[in-house]
Amino acid sequence: MASSLSDPVKLPCGVVFPNRLVKAAMAELMAGSEHTPTPELIEVYNQWGQGGWGAILTGNVQVDINHLGSPFDPALHGEYTGKDNNFLLVETWSKYAEACQQHGPPSIVQICHPGRQSFRIAGNRGIFASTIAPSPIPLVMGDGFLERLLSPLLFPAPREMTQADIDTVTRQFVDTARLMADSGFSGVQLHGAHGYLIDQFLNPKTNHRTDAYGGSAQNRSKFVLDILKQTRAVVPSTFCIGIKLNSADHSSATFEDTMTQIGLLVSAGIDFLEVSGGTYEDPKMMSTKTHPSEEEKSKSSRTAAREAFFLEFATAVRTRYPSLVLMLTGGFRTRAGAEAALRQNACDLVGIARPAAVDTRFARLLLDESVAEEEARLPLGKAPAPWGVGWIPIRILGAGLESSYYAGQIKRIGKGLKTFAPGL
Repeated sequence: MASSLSDPVKLPCGVVFPNRLVKAAMAELMAGSEHTPTPELIEVYNQWGQGGWGAILTGNVQVDINHLGSPFDPALHGEYTGKDNNFLLVETWSKYAEACQQHGPPSIVQICHPGRQSFRIAGNRGIFASTIAPSPIPLVMGDGFLERLLSPLLFPAPREMTQADIDTVTRQFVDTARLMADSGFSGVQLHGAHGYLIDQFLNPKTNHRTDAYGGSAQNRSKFVLDILKQTRAVVPSTFCIGIKLNSADHSSATFEDTMTQIGLLVSAGIDFLEVSGGTYEDPKMMSTKTHPSEEEKSKSSRTAAREAFFLEFATAVRTRYPSLVLMLTGGFRTRAGAEAALRQNACDLVGIARPAAVDTRFARLLLDESVAEEEARLPLGKAPAPWGVGWIPIRILGAGLESSYYAGQIKRIGKGLKTFAPGL
């Protein structure tokens, strides 16, 4: 019997994904000092384009060169006034779009503004300039002494955005989407997860405003809904606009608010929603170890609670908004895990990230029915860390090391070098 992974998926805008496996977004850290697509980055996407994916999501493209998530993000350099006035700019991004799509799969550009999560050294605003956010709430990386000490050194205190700031950033999102449409991409994905600016507006923890952008779930949605509405007005009707949310950014206390916000996005015509967080590798979402240690039991209980919320989140979205095209990303390493998610009707699209950084053609492996079930997988261990790092009690280091490891593998792809999976 043919795998359900091979089924095509048609989005409301008309874009068709030829199968259900999507290369999810990852940080490439390859834009260089000019913050534009480099030949090496373009080659990476040329390789992914040959990987059998139903669609390709790019890493972050920042909408404002003054506010970057990393020093090496691609970004919009200024106001975009249309194809006729920005010929060279469109030509540059068209090469990126062609590399992504010349072998068949549609490509969606993830566009983003980091808000308060912009490092001091990331962007052209200057290392002493503040970041911007819906409310002036400083970013604190954790509860430990070192985390509290380092947080203001790495992340400047944000200032509350004025209406003029909001209007400018809204225009920057719209300009970036318009540039991507003119360059030939199939769509954009608004990054509303991982604590970036859109998520900062949506989340009551970071949005304490009392104007039209704060308070109720509806008001906190105004920023992203305005971006969506204004973007729809300037791109073709066949241009995809998706959004990424992360269940881990929210909690059971704000669960209904989040469902309300998703409903508003559905009504506004979003083409697909990516839910990130957790794992669907083991349908039971539980550890299989027979004799776990006490530390492992503690970690397992925390993970199980998080995964349970992830599953509840995804199931609720599916139940309440059955017509919404839903993509799940997080932990997929095997054909069996991907098929289990589809079989349980948890999603329409399966997002795969880290395995794609090790094997650009991982989708072909999963789709190849001549490959036995036990071989249709790519297990990944923990990324190796330099000696002594494990003793530093800063949680962000762990995530940073993982991201850096896979960014390193992506760079190897761009240079035509062999990639390596971290050992189990």
